[in-house]
Amino acid sequence: MVASPKENEQLIEKIIFINRVAKVHKGGRRFRFSALVVVGDGAGRIGYGLGKAPEVPDAIRKALEKARKNMIKVPVINGTIPHPILGIYGAAQVLLKPGPPGTGVIAGGTVRAIMDAVGIKDVVTKCIRSTNPHNVVKATFKALESLQDPEYVAKKRNLPKEEVVGEGHGEAA
Repeated sequence: MVASPKENEQLIEKIIFINRVAKVHKGGRRFRFSALVVVGDGAGRIGYGLGKAPEVPDAIRKALEKARKNMIKVPVINGTIPHPILGIYGAAQVLLKPGPPGTGVIAGGTVRAIMDAVGIKDVVTKCIRSTNPHNVVKATFKALESLQDPEYVAKKRNLPKEEVVGEGHGEAA
């Protein structure tokens, strides 16, 4: 974990994908790098960024700066998400389902890094169709942005929070 220069909070930084791109010139190939990273505080805030530069460390640094600027808030209840959701971006689809306590993070590499950074401990995920890391990250973020906080939904429906939460969120059966 590295401390953010702007704030005194500890952020979890995960590198998702590093790509080497070659551009052919008259004198030969010129290589550049792109880095896709996620940054989270482990307590419901997460962001992602894409950085491009001639060197890998510069690309990672740029990506981390963008990720810190574009953080979103995700409702996390007892270490899981409030309800199942499907995120779609391009050809990538990511299905996220809440898991009972003790399930763990059942996910592939890209989605697992995101769940670890946001602080979700019990979730079942499935990447459907495309597994392109860029599109999977964007689909996962669309799903996480679309999650609704049970307190907000209960207030909107004029119900007690307990009726909205339901099964699989830390209550003993």
